Amino acid sequence: MAGSGYLRYVALGDSQTEGVGDGDELGGLRGWADRLAERIARDSPGLLYANLAVRGRLAGQVRDGQLAPALALEPDLATVVAGVNDVLRPRFDADEVAGHLEAMFAALTARGARVATLTFPDIGRIAPLARPLAPRVLALNARIREAARRHGVLVADSSPHPAVTDPRLWSADRLNASPQGHALIAAAVAHALALPDSDDGWTRPLPPGTAPRSGLRAVGAELRWAGTFLGPWIVRRARGRSSGDGRRPKRPALLPVTAPAEGI
Repeated sequence: MAGSGYLRYVALGDSQTEGVGDGDELGGLRGWADRLAERIARDSPGLLYANLAVRGRLAGQVRDGQLAPALALEPDLATVVAGVNDVLRPRFDADEVAGHLEAMFAALTARGARVATLTFPDIGRIAPLARPLAPRVLALNARIREAARRHGVLVADSSPHPAVTDPRLWSADRLNASPQGHALIAAAVAHALALPDSDDGWTRPLPPGTAPRSGLRAVGAELRWAGTFLGPWIVRRARGRSSGDGRRPKRPALLPVTAPAEGI
């Protein structure tokens, strides 16, 4: 480490860490981990950053496919965020998912890396049709906190804050953050890491915006979401397919980071 910064940052995870929802396939994905790396690079201009995340990955797949490459890169900072794809599967075991996360926490911290992770918001507040999954999210969050405590992992604990379920923070699929949401996640992790100029502003509600849909408009929006995103997701899973099939990490090697003039 140099000063209060880091020299080698490696991000592990699924679509959220890959940056889905922040950019596109043509212009490239940015995402919260890229934004966090850019923020760190302001104080550590020599920062090298790799992003091993691949969309659609379950926690066990992140462990199997990303942990060994991450360890080989010898990071002094790592973020590990996975589990939402597991929550969405018909068969879900919170202990099993948390076990995969804890194994990654243990391996990375044992090599001297500072590790940070997230808890997840109540997805039922983001997509009402997903309300039956809320107990799964609560169970996983509790286990993430416990595992993090055992290994000295920092937690950006988003779940207690209603602000994180504001629709403006989520993309149209309601599973991945919008650009504004990715910026908020980056701010939350920066705060957990106590980076310079970070604070708890990310926990506060956004300024008032457009009133939420109600009545028939709300029902219509839910039906459109189910037809456009939920239905195809279910079909892929029934066929044993994933949105990440055939994809490789966008940034598998440690590369220099260009810090933006301002913002994250």
